[in-house]
Amino acid sequence: ITDGDTLHMQHLSQLALEEYINNFCKNEKIEDTEYKIVEAILSPIQLFCPKCDCVFDDEQTYEKNSFKTSDILMLDICNYGFILRLHKQRYLCNNCNKKFFARTNIVDDECFISNQVKYAIALELKNKISEKDIAKRYRVSPNTVERIIDSYYEGKQLYKNYLPEILSFDEFKSVKSADGAMSFHMIDGKTIDIVENRRLNNLMKYFSYYTHNARSKVKLIVIDMYSPYISLIKKMFPNANIIIDKFHLVNLILNSLNKTRITLMKYDKKNYNKLKRYYRLLLKSQEDLDNTKWKRYWCFDNLMTQSDIVNYLININEELKDTYEMYQNILYALKHNKINDLELILNNKDLKISDYMKTSVKRFKEYLPYIKNTLSNSYHNGFVEGNNNFIKVLKRIAFGFRSFRRFKARIMICKNLLHMKKVNA
Repeated sequence: ITDGDTLHMQHLSQLALEEYINNFCKNEKIEDTEYKIVEAILSPIQLFCPKCDCVFDDEQTYEKNSFKTSDILMLDICNYGFILRLHKQRYLCNNCNKKFFARTNIVDDECFISNQVKYAIALELKNKISEKDIAKRYRVSPNTVERIIDSYYEGKQLYKNYLPEILSFDEFKSVKSADGAMSFHMIDGKTIDIVENRRLNNLMKYFSYYTHNARSKVKLIVIDMYSPYISLIKKMFPNANIIIDKFHLVNLILNSLNKTRITLMKYDKKNYNKLKRYYRLLLKSQEDLDNTKWKRYWCFDNLMTQSDIVNYLININEELKDTYEMYQNILYALKHNKINDLELILNNKDLKISDYMKTSVKRFKEYLPYIKNTLSNSYHNGFVEGNNNFIKVLKRIAFGFRSFRRFKARIMICKNLLHMKKVNA
């Protein structure tokens, strides 16, 4: 290769390319792996000296002084490992009497991994695949993959003068090296940012980097029932209304009913199997229960519908029945956005509900002003919960991350939020 610096194999069919490899490449075993070796010479005409910057008028200004051989890792061809054994010309400048080597855009100086391989790895990082598997696929080390992340991707910039009108807050389990067990997660539908620690003082410090005008523009913030978030919003976002995610509200009363059922199930040996087998019907909305299709169910002797099974189970115990009615009433009010009905239900003292449900009702009353915002708006944390699931999958595929900085960078790359630098590939 004397001028193009690239070995062109275009316009060749698969069979022709394999035949070319077999005829013009030699096999060589390197560290128990067989590679196809292609040898080439790089000896271009030099225009100036990179050491003293003097311009070469003719070839008499410099001398050719032997070669330096480099084995450059290239992209695989036809599933064969491919190494370009490049003999680089060494030159001697007569002006400064210093030596230098011929340069090529195939590979950086003092490097033996081609830029094409690096660029391919940088693109592969956007997929849900572990860094170790990427390294194995491209025949490099995992440390090389980490260095490519640092060199090919720009750091996340914090725009201190801008925040969107609607935000979603949540958290996910962090890595062991992080300061806290849970990391903070912020999304506005498109943009994402992650903070290592979700503790209140740490989040206060993080949002203090934003200007007061930027924080004042936030109108709605969707959160779960984590109380420090409410303290954070009241102090840092003066114009923001708080919305409690409806999923967490439903999950709160669902768990209360389920714990009540389990407590009863432990002491009622006669109905143990029935309470255990058909618990999903108890948690189901009454509107979704089938009361027309008769069939024979396990543990019951007669033909029954789903509604019949639920009626049998709740009549086993009065506390379970009242707790079930409270659950269904709250569920109906949340589903149909009945704010007034919800207040009446929460203040109903006639029902003898379980202690678990009493705790949930007490918490509903505590968050009632924010629940009203929930029922009067259509916003929810579905997107951020889905993104949390993506993070968990990515973490499991990679068998965990040791560094939080690396973990965050990989999430940002996969979500296309860290942009690649302008590089020559």
